[in-house]
Amino acid sequence: MKLLSIAIPCYNSESYMENCIKSLLPGGEDVEILVVNDGSKDRTAEIADAYEKQYPGIVRAIHQENGGHGAAVNAGIQNAKGLFFKVVDSDDWVDADAYQAILAKLKELVGGSTTLDMMISNFVYEKEGAKRKKTMRYTSVLPQDTLFTWNDVKHFHKGQYILMHSVIYRTKLLRDCGLELPRHTFYVDNIFVYQPLPKVKTMYYMDVDFYRYFIGRDDQSVNEKVMISRIDQQIKVNKIMVDAYDLWKLPNRKLRKYMFNYLEIITVISTVMLIRSGTKENLEKKRELWKYIKQQDIRLFHRLRTGILGNTMNLPGKSGRKISIAAYKISQKVVGFN
Repeated sequence: MKLLSIAIPCYNSESYMENCIKSLLPGGEDVEILVVNDGSKDRTAEIADAYEKQYPGIVRAIHQENGGHGAAVNAGIQNAKGLFFKVVDSDDWVDADAYQAILAKLKELVGGSTTLDMMISNFVYEKEGAKRKKTMRYTSVLPQDTLFTWNDVKHFHKGQYILMHSVIYRTKLLRDCGLELPRHTFYVDNIFVYQPLPKVKTMYYMDVDFYRYFIGRDDQSVNEKVMISRIDQQIKVNKIMVDAYDLWKLPNRKLRKYMFNYLEIITVISTVMLIRSGTKENLEKKRELWKYIKQQDIRLFHRLRTGILGNTMNLPGKSGRKISIAAYKISQKVVGFN
């Protein structure tokens, strides 16, 4: 059995996927790299097959009809033979030294008496043109270099979240929690992180800048204009997360608080994008989203409204639509757009 399965969802990724694959190859026989060609129309399939042929037993090419990012991640989980599972998007890459440190630690923890559910590390916003690279790190929140539980977690600051770039999950945990991401939907990485959390009992945090998250392509899903054009998919993800759990029933107080905060920022991002689009249609969608939350869980509705500038985003009229700069900046920090 492999130590770590790494899925690379690819759609028309010929111009950058090799950089991603090459950064993962130094994992050697401990890893399997699942290059998931999601119905690409360029040379993606050809490149995936070439790497599988050159690195048999390490690279596997998986070809499927186009189903979107979620379907590609699903295929990765279904085909994974590793004890642990990570997603690395095809335009991103990993740091070589951090990669080796993480593999060594995973190997050590597998040999221990306690099962690890989730490994967390830092990620760097590789924003094109930016002189200073922002890093999402968790040193103020999570114990370092030790196994810990939700009871050991400190307070997350606004804008500080565990995102897909940060996590490596135990593969069986993902399967046991029934994770299946929706097809033809962007922004499902939020569901990927959120849904398994109540099953996570043990965690380990390494303060290494492992994942390099590239931001800069005009067609990228986190480009603000692209997000607004795909706002229905963001809303869909938002609603799936609302419906995933009755958060009030989660027994661990710190887990419950974190999941409320995560759902809150996703709702803020949806609301910010709907407001910034400025169209009557999208302002109606904003009202519909909040109405949906109210109908599903009135307590959650009030919790979100009184959370991060929630009231500001729901004031009626023109003044209410002048969204607070603070909420927008927090959205920027999490999503990475602009």
